[in-house]
Amino acid sequence: QVQLVESGGGLVPAGGSLTLSCIASGRTFVENAMAWFRQAPGKEREFVAGILGGDKLALYGDSVKGRFAISRDSAKDTVYLEMNNLEPEDTAVYSCAARDSAHVRYSAAEWDYWGRGTQVTVSS
Repeated sequence: QVQLVESGGGLVPAGGSLTLSCIASGRTFVENAMAWFRQAPGKEREFVAGILGGDKLALYGDSVKGRFAISRDSAKDTVYLEMNNLEPEDTAVYSCAARDSAHVRYSAAEWDYWGRGTQVTVSS
């Protein structure tokens, strides 16, 4: 059974940093695209960052460019999201996703596997 499990969320003041982790189990996603999405209350799920399968090439949503960085440790089948200079607008549930493809897609509907999410709250 495929599982994606996120960790690392929490409460942080504006300007602070957090690093999220997503560990995959049940199969390997080394050659597959993985991504982070977020959803704030009353808003649609938003693409945050994605990393191509078998590559380090990353893509970012406009609202996080220059502040967030996605990376992967293939040996651990783990994807990370380093978040810096956090803003109250970054408050959301952050979810990890994986696809049965090496290519990143911005639409949540095109991702095949999802974690349950981890809450990130940024105080002003």
